[in-house]
Amino acid sequence: MHLHRRAMLGGAAALAAATLGRPSLGQGTGGGAGGRGSVVRFIPSTPLPSLDPISATSYVIRNHGYLVYDTLFATDEHFNIRPQMVESWDTAPDRLRWTFHLRDGLLFHDETPVRAADCIASIKRWSARDAFGQTLAGFVEGYEAVDARTFAIRLKRPFPLLPDALGKISSNVPFIMPERIASTDPMRNIAEAIGSGPWRMLQSGWVPGQTASYERFAKYRPREEAPSWAAGGKVAKIDRIEWLALTEPAAAVGAITQGEVDWYEQPPVDLLPVLRRDRNIEVVNVPLGLSLIMRFNQTQAPFNNPKVRQALAMAANQADYMQSVVGSPDYYAESKSFFTRGTPMSTGAGGAEAMRADLARARAMLKEAGYGNERVVLLAPADQPIAYNQSLVSQDLLKQLGMNVDLVATDWASFIGRRANRGPVEAGGWSMFHTLWSGADTLNPAMHTLLRANGSAAWFGWPEDTTLEGLRDQWLAATDDAARKTLAGQIEQRAFQSLPYVPMGQVQQPMAYRKSLRGMVLAPAQFFWNMEKQG
Repeated sequence: MHLHRRAMLGGAAALAAATLGRPSLGQGTGGGAGGRGSVVRFIPSTPLPSLDPISATSYVIRNHGYLVYDTLFATDEHFNIRPQMVESWDTAPDRLRWTFHLRDGLLFHDETPVRAADCIASIKRWSARDAFGQTLAGFVEGYEAVDARTFAIRLKRPFPLLPDALGKISSNVPFIMPERIASTDPMRNIAEAIGSGPWRMLQSGWVPGQTASYERFAKYRPREEAPSWAAGGKVAKIDRIEWLALTEPAAAVGAITQGEVDWYEQPPVDLLPVLRRDRNIEVVNVPLGLSLIMRFNQTQAPFNNPKVRQALAMAANQADYMQSVVGSPDYYAESKSFFTRGTPMSTGAGGAEAMRADLARARAMLKEAGYGNERVVLLAPADQPIAYNQSLVSQDLLKQLGMNVDLVATDWASFIGRRANRGPVEAGGWSMFHTLWSGADTLNPAMHTLLRANGSAAWFGWPEDTTLEGLRDQWLAATDDAARKTLAGQIEQRAFQSLPYVPMGQVQQPMAYRKSLRGMVLAPAQFFWNMEKQG
């Protein structure tokens, strides 16, 4: 779950006072066009809380991971999977053995060579935590280090999407680490960040939850192709990158307008006019956006009844939820689809019929479902406005439907603890909550954690639908894009019947950077390669 992201709202009233009272951050040593001594100062969505991109799905840790680590394969801007650390690979005629050859000269930051054993250990650790990785693990018979730069994966049955798994773009990304680090229990955080990526983390400059610093790794060997999202040549043109803990939006806006920082990842929407008026600042939307989510506890009444879930989907108006989060229609779009709007697998099959925003029809459906006035505990983390604002809309909607709703406002830590409770509401359980998910994580059935309906093994809410899971298995086994597209439509059609969750629309998350940064790779994750700093 990704709600440990700063809200997109709030802060305009405090802008002037925060700017006047802000201490100076100092000026960067420009270095000119990425020359020696160039420094980029970055305000992440939240300060970096830990180093491990495998044991956590936080997007800020994913972005840190792309600085420090590299991947075997990578996703480009056309959603194609391309080799990254891999030089070449081959597949046995029976498709049960894949052999991968690493590029020559790959080094970790401690200047030890990247070995086949490092790749095997990294894949094993990642596949213990990631949904796509867990799927892959179910197909794997074993691993083999053929030589120092070559390893093989033996499969129990064919898995055509193996490169797609190893090249997924978002959390959890299968980053390659040294074997001694990748051997860490997947349920425990790693203690040091050593990869083979374009920048080396300066662990002496990391204060958890505050600042982080990185320096260019001179011995990194980029590919020769042009960069395209996570694929291609990752040329590090910036010598030093500093992540700053400016958590007050008004102070952050003041810092970027004064030139004290270069890049602000998540400025609040209500402060965007200030940034747009500055001719030295560029404001752009992050590709793929964010999906808003309504999630049910399907092990308890009333949402163990699919007809009750269907009634709520019928009543929900996506615009109400999106407006509660970003306010302006400039930053949202209707998306009655379980896959990211505008991407290859998104069909919207069944969405228009299931989500008509028809309150009268929804009331009738609820009555037909036999709803017995069961108490609905709506969990709402009050310190996470994106979730909380959606919850307020749902509270009002459930009341209009005549449901017995109890909005329980908590802090984030209490919310995290309570959502793991599978018991009834009388025993501290819950009925529904809201969240958001990056569009980069909902591209297809393989990587879409929230679409899994495998019961107790599923994400919080624990939906169970063998038909939906069977369609997913067929999608995984398909060998061409046309068949996958057809199956994706069938998956969406079924999902709008069983409703593992209700999609509440797609919102944009703008980011701001000074125009002195040139060559930025605009992608769903925040990448630092290819950019130069001028002036």
